[in-house]
Parts: sequence; C-alpha cells; structure tokens
Amino acid sequence: MKFLQTCSVVVALLAATLTSASASAAPGEIDTALTFNSGILVLAFAGFLALVVVVQTIPAVITLYGMIKGAAAESTQQKPVEVTSRN
Repeated sequence: MKFLQTCSVVVALLAATLTSASASAAPGEIDTALTFNSGILVLAFAGFLALVVVVQTIPAVITLYGMIKGAAAESTQQKPVEVTSRN
C-alpha cells in the first residue's frame, strides 16, 4: 500500500514539474532558427556533446545499481548478536 502511495506522489510531482516547465517556456517562444541555420558542423558538434552526455550516464547508472544492490544485500544479512547475562 505504501508503495502505491509513493508512486502516486512521484507521478504527481513529475506532472507538476513538466507542466510548469512547459508553461514557462511557452510565452517566450524560443527561436531555434539560428541554431538550425548555423551549418552542419555546429549541429554535428551539438550532437557530439549530446552523445557524450548520454554515454556518461551509462557508468553512472551502473554504479547506482551496484550501490543499491550492495545496500540491499547488507540489509538482508543477519548479523550475530552477542548476549551476556550477569547474575
């Protein structure tokens, strides 16, 4: 039940963020004609930069997966408990 509640909160926050981001960009009507008329080299450079960003996310996702997997493995292991009694 808690998982569904968390998911609904995340979806609501994501929807609110996307709505406000699109609403803030609408009045200015960003002109991209200058970028698309710059030539093939400028577009190739922008594409290369986008490719670099995407490629850098792959190791980040793998590292994040390893960290989550390690944290989950530590939480499932049972640690021995020492009990001492004094009379």
